[in-house]
Amino acid sequence: MRYDALIVGAGPAGSVAARLLAQSGWQVALVERAAFPRRKVCGEFISSATLPVLEACGVAEAFSAAAGPLVRRVGIYAGEVALTAPREKAWGRALGREHLDLLLRDAAVAAGARLYQPMELESLQRDEDGFACLLGEAEIQARTVIAACGSWNPRGIFALTSKPAPSDLFAFKAHFMASRLPPGLMPLLAFPGGYGGLVHEDGGRTSLSCCIRRDVLADIRSRYPGRAAEAVLAHIMATTRGVRDALAGAVLEGNFLATGPIHPGMRPLHKDGIFFTGNIAGEAHPIIAEGISMAIQGSALLARLLIAHRGEDYAPAWRRRFASRIRAASLFAHLAMNGATRATALGLLRAAPGLIGLGARLSGKSAAVLASSV
Repeated sequence: MRYDALIVGAGPAGSVAARLLAQSGWQVALVERAAFPRRKVCGEFISSATLPVLEACGVAEAFSAAAGPLVRRVGIYAGEVALTAPREKAWGRALGREHLDLLLRDAAVAAGARLYQPMELESLQRDEDGFACLLGEAEIQARTVIAACGSWNPRGIFALTSKPAPSDLFAFKAHFMASRLPPGLMPLLAFPGGYGGLVHEDGGRTSLSCCIRRDVLADIRSRYPGRAAEAVLAHIMATTRGVRDALAGAVLEGNFLATGPIHPGMRPLHKDGIFFTGNIAGEAHPIIAEGISMAIQGSALLARLLIAHRGEDYAPAWRRRFASRIRAASLFAHLAMNGATRATALGLLRAAPGLIGLGARLSGKSAAVLASSV
């Protein structure tokens, strides 16, 4: 089989690229090694600035119907402090990955993409016509290859590896029923050694997602015996009043999920003829809750440029759109995890709570940010 594009990874980044290319007449192969539906460690929030891409993919109405209630307020829970931005805005909605991944993957298939799932890309070689690819026992040819397989891959052709460090971040996620989180509020959680967020999502669930440093995780596990996730939850509950209040009486649905380490930052976007999109291209600290939105928006950018035969413009256009978001996320993460800077930032936010909304806009949750770039 011969394709115009082989896309590795059928998560939001890969499926959006597949949908947009396929509906423009490209012959697309979409390969995914995991079976769907799947749960993943993810904040699961999608900003309103991403809605134009979902509309272009034909799934905006289905997403809005399935997702949780509209987030109208952003805030911060840190220690005994609970702050809320004074102005309401339509910031976005959250949808579980077990639903979102299926929605976008099926949209790609409906547009004509050929799905190979569950299947792994075994080998990839350049040839005079593009790439020779081995999927299981199937050999295919592809003019273009797009890696959209995420950044947390311990194996495979596009695996990212690094040496362990005390500052490594590990991510955790859980769903709770019957929480007391105020309607329409999405608070940032800032606690010693980590950060996270709470948000209402589909099915009446509240999602708790967080990241914590390797060295802090080791310390709290010595103080809270049991599984790592249980120790993390105990640490957050003990240090963050807003979370204690929100989850008082709430019931854990299923199990905690964990992954890591994660390494926010920018990576190659186009190398050896292969395009990279999603978290494997560049990853903001999850503190700004923009991971999925950046992946979707970045893939839409790549698809539009490839369709226009402007693939060489992808890397500079991506950096113009997302580099400032990644830098802002790094600053916010540093302020949240360090005790001294956290106290200073909270003092400033108490005096000027409107800065909370400004931080949300700087992190990309504004339609103006999306419209101003290409």
